[in-house]
Amino acid sequence: MSNKLDPKTDLSQPMIYQIRLQGHLGRQWADWFQGLTITLEDNGDTVLTGAVVDQAALHGLLRKIRDLGILLLSVNRVELGQADAPDVMQKNET
Repeated sequence: MSNKLDPKTDLSQPMIYQIRLQGHLGRQWADWFQGLTITLEDNGDTVLTGAVVDQAALHGLLRKIRDLGILLLSVNRVELGQADAPDVMQKNET
């Protein structure tokens, strides 16, 4: 029997999400979005990436996006290890 935690079955583990928004957000929004990584894409989209502790926290993030009037393009859960894939690499603005 393994002692490893499986995020697919252990709901107490935070999940990694990518939330794609239309338009670019500035770095000042990092605190507003609970420390999620803000990635500005070349196509003009913003991708928020990071751990979300549970569904209530995810809904809270989505509510913030709605309240700001930002167009939500997609919400995707990222499997562990997938965050290192080239198409998911972070491009932080410095």
